[in-house]
Amino acid sequence: MEPKLNSTASISDHRLVTARQLPSPHYDARPDADDISLLVIHCISLPEGTYGSPYVEQLFLGSLDTSPDSDFAYLDGLRVSSHLVIRRDGAVEQYVPFNQRAWHAGKSSYCGRTRCNDFSIGIELEGTDQDRYTEAQYQQLAVITAALLSHYPQLRRDRIVGHEDIAPGRKTDPGRGFDWQRYRNQLQAMENSCPEQEKL
Repeated sequence: MEPKLNSTASISDHRLVTARQLPSPHYDARPDADDISLLVIHCISLPEGTYGSPYVEQLFLGSLDTSPDSDFAYLDGLRVSSHLVIRRDGAVEQYVPFNQRAWHAGKSSYCGRTRCNDFSIGIELEGTDQDRYTEAQYQQLAVITAALLSHYPQLRRDRIVGHEDIAPGRKTDPGRGFDWQRYRNQLQAMENSCPEQEKL
């Protein structure tokens, strides 16, 4: 059964109300809890190109089998997380509250400032750098982005980037399969339909 896609989203106690909450141990405190000023779009799938598996969830929860004889031995010792994951069918999972520092960006910089995890929110789309994303994912991403822009005053539409933008040469996601114009158009449509969410 596909999840019902929402036309609006709300945030309470730094959590997306409609998301499935899966608390990750892979987070810590931001240096400045009020400094949430960048949104980073990623993609992920385990194994790459395999969708609907439990392995991304297990990776972020620290329960993925990375023993030497497993398929994921190369991930042994990796401690990563993201604030949100949006699945192919639009289902949303939250692993870290927005006011905490998720470990999603790695070595990164934006506008001369390093350590993007300190001041960013990370959203993972289930996908690969090459595959196209689904309409359900674009819809959910636009709805969630509008809620984040409304809730966190330092976030702005011009401070939304891909992982590839803050770690060039090291990361390529969300990749050529992600249609930035389509996303921006849907976000604009969201803000037009909910003018109280638009930044003045």
